[in-house]
Amino acid sequence: MEEQNRLPLIGDVAPSFKAVTTQGNINFPEDFKGKWIILFSHPADFTPVCTTEFMTFASMQKDFDDMNVQLVGVSIDSLYSHIAWLRKIKDLKWKNMENLEVTFPLIEDIKMEVSKKYGMLQPNSSTTQAVRAVFVIDPKGIIQALMYYPASAGRNFDEIKRLVQALQKNQNDGVATPADWRPGEDTIIPTPGSCGSAKERMEDKAEDKYCLDWFLCFKREK
Repeated sequence: MEEQNRLPLIGDVAPSFKAVTTQGNINFPEDFKGKWIILFSHPADFTPVCTTEFMTFASMQKDFDDMNVQLVGVSIDSLYSHIAWLRKIKDLKWKNMENLEVTFPLIEDIKMEVSKKYGMLQPNSSTTQAVRAVFVIDPKGIIQALMYYPASAGRNFDEIKRLVQALQKNQNDGVATPADWRPGEDTIIPTPGSCGSAKERMEDKAEDKYCLDWFLCFKREK
């Protein structure tokens, strides 16, 4: 029976590995310590959905740089296939995106070592292609979020960006974010842990916060 690797989960230390990429050799995640990391897989080079995804990621590169986020891609293709595909992407135009150069590393994973470590190979989908996995890893190398998509569905990159912003807000300010939260909108204050704290919260008239009930209180961000 083929060995099944345990899927890394939220709160786990990101599994480490060494790999060859389009930007040289990397030691992951140690080489990116101090940065947030988005590690994402795609099924194959020269495929249509993947091409639109890479064009979108490349068009958002400055946004992620400004957020201290390192992008790292991976698929079960050779380095030379990666290079040829990324060169071709630069020639394409779609949704006003053109002349895009992918400067983040794309991992060669012919032996499927990375894909297996991160549960990107899912046999009922394909034994030769990774699904569209996304791992968000914090500057200490801890997995903070993961998402999986089938090969047929392109990812929402605005949501991936929003998710990282929400995670960063939580780590920086100790608050949670409500449904559909965007930067600049009000955040959620952690739930009180005692009856006394709940009573104090409801009686607190501070201008920078408000409560809908004892368990749902917001911090004003503007």
